Amino acid sequence: MKVVTNSEFETIELGKTIGAELQKGMVIVLTGDLGSGKTKLTEGILTYFGLENEISSPTFTIVNEYNTPKFDIYHFDVYRLEDSDEFYAIGGDEYFEKGVCIIEWGELISDVLPKEYVKINFSKDLENENKRNIEIDYIGREIL
Repeated sequence: MKVVTNSEFETIELGKTIGAELQKGMVIVLTGDLGSGKTKLTEGILTYFGLENEISSPTFTIVNEYNTPKFDIYHFDVYRLEDSDEFYAIGGDEYFEKGVCIIEWGELISDVLPKEYVKINFSKDLENENKRNIEIDYIGREIL
C-alpha cells in the first residue's frame, strides 16, 4: 500500500489510523532517511492511545516503553546498535510477544525480526520538503 502525506500533521494522522488497528504481538518496522517521518508516525500511534505528550525519541536509550490499557508499546531506535547481537544482549527479541514493538531502523536487525511484521518505508519528496511517500508492506502475511 502506498500513502502520500503532505505535512507532519498528515503523518501523525496516518499514525493514529494505524494505532487503531494494532494488536498485542505486532511488530512495526520503520525505515527511511533521518527526518523522513518515522518518529512523527510513532507520535501519531501514541496520540491514538492518549500519549501524545509522552513521546521522546529513543535514540540514546534504545527503547522507550509506553503503557496503554490494551498493551504496552515498545518504541525502539536501533540506529546506534553495532549489530543484531547487541539487540539480543538487551533482550530486544523478548519484547516481541509482550506488547507492540515499533522499531526505527529495523532493517539493521532484519535477521532477528519475527516472521510476520509490518514494514513502513518513508522517503522524502525532492521537490516538496513536507511531502512524504510512505510504502506499507506486510512481511509474512497482512496483519494490519
